[in-house]
Amino acid sequence: MKIAVIGAGAAGLAALRHCISDVYNNEVICYEREDQVGGTWIYREEYGMDQYGLPIHTSMYKNLRANLPKEIMGFPDYPMPDLPENYLHRTQILEFLNSYCDHFKLRQYIRFLHHVALVKPMKSHRKWIVIVKDLPKNSEIVELFDAVMVCNGHFSKPNIPKLKGQDIFQGQQMHSHNYRIPEIFDGKTVVVFGAGPSGYDLALDISRTAKLVFFSHHMQHVIGTVFPDNVVQKSDVVELLEHSVRFKDDTIESVDVMFYCTGYQYDFSFLDETCGIHIDSNMVTPLWKHIVSTENPTLAFIGLPTRVCAFHLSDLQVRFVLQFWSGKKNFPSMEDMLREETEEFKTLTNDGMLKKHFHVFNERQKFYADDLAKTAEIEPISPVIINIYDECYMQFLNDLVNYRNAKYKIIDDYNFIRY
Repeated sequence: MKIAVIGAGAAGLAALRHCISDVYNNEVICYEREDQVGGTWIYREEYGMDQYGLPIHTSMYKNLRANLPKEIMGFPDYPMPDLPENYLHRTQILEFLNSYCDHFKLRQYIRFLHHVALVKPMKSHRKWIVIVKDLPKNSEIVELFDAVMVCNGHFSKPNIPKLKGQDIFQGQQMHSHNYRIPEIFDGKTVVVFGAGPSGYDLALDISRTAKLVFFSHHMQHVIGTVFPDNVVQKSDVVELLEHSVRFKDDTIESVDVMFYCTGYQYDFSFLDETCGIHIDSNMVTPLWKHIVSTENPTLAFIGLPTRVCAFHLSDLQVRFVLQFWSGKKNFPSMEDMLREETEEFKTLTNDGMLKKHFHVFNERQKFYADDLAKTAEIEPISPVIINIYDECYMQFLNDLVNYRNAKYKIIDDYNFIRY
C-alpha cells in the first residue's frame, strides 16, 4: 500500500516506524508542516501565526515537565533511556523523539514544511487525493494514496468557553495554548479557569510569579492536593465584570487576567466533507474503536484518546490498523462498526459521561488497549505500563507539588516499585 501519514509527532513517527517495518513493508510519505519532528513537544517562543500565515501548532511552555514518568513514556520497542531524572523536561522528550526517528531511519520519509490542505476520497478508484502545500516554495502538490493515517495531534485548536461579560472585561484574556513563561503574570491576580491536567500544572507554574491565583473549577469536591499559599480554589466563573470576576458561590474578586485552561478541540479542517467524518461536541464520529472511519476504512486517526499512555497507545493503534489494511485481518461490516460505536457511547452516557468526553479515557484505557490487541491479534501493551499510569494519575491528583519526586522501577510485566 501507499500510505500518507499526516504529522511527524509521536503518533506520526510510530505510524512511519511500523508502515515501513518488515512486517508490513508499505510505501509511505509523511507530511509535516514544521521544520522538525516532535509535534506538540516542539517549543516556540512565538504564538499566534507563523511566517507562513498558519496558526502556531505547539502549546508547549518553557518550564513543562512530563506528567508521566519516563518508564511509561517510551515506545514498546524503544524505551526511554535510563536517565537520572524520572519526570523528564520537554527538551528531553523532544530529544528522545529525534532519537527514535533516527534509530528507525524515518527522516527520509518525511517532507518537512509541507502543509496538508485537503484530503478527499476517490470512491471510484478507492484512492485518496491529498493536496499538500510546499510552504517555502508556496506551491501545491497533488498525490494519490491507498490509505491515510491522520496523526496531527489534538493540542493546537483552543477551546474557549463563552462566558457572560467577556466583551466588557478590561483585563487580559488568554488561552493556555499561547502561554510560554510565567513572568508575564508577574505581580498579577489570575483566574486559572479549568481543572484538567493543564489547569493543575499551570496554576502551579504561574504561582511562582503571580501575586494571587484563583483556581476555578466545577468539581463537586475540593481538590485534595496542597497548593502554594497564593493559589486559592474557587467555584466556576459565572460572569466577567469590567475589572473583576463573579464566581458560582456569588463571591466577586478583582482580577487582572482570565487564563483559560479549558482544553482543545479536534481539528481536521483539511478533511473534505466526503470523508464522512464529523465532530459533534468534540466527539469524532463515526469511528470504529476511536480509530477507523466506518464509511472509509482506509482512513484512520491515530492518537485521539486523551489521558492515556500516549506513545504506547499510538503504537498499538498503528499496529491495529495495519493488521486490517494488510489483509491479515478483515474489517467487520459497516453496520457492525457503527453498532459498536453506538453501544459504547450509550453505555458511557448512561454512566453520566458527556459527549465531549468520549475520547477521554483514564480508567477505560486498560479495557480499550486489551480489546485492540485481542481484536487484531497483536502484542498488547504490557499491563505494568497501565498500572504505573493509574498510580501516577492518583499521585498527580493528590500531591501536585511533590508527585514528580517519585521514582519507578519496573519489576516484571505486572509489577513495579515506587520509591
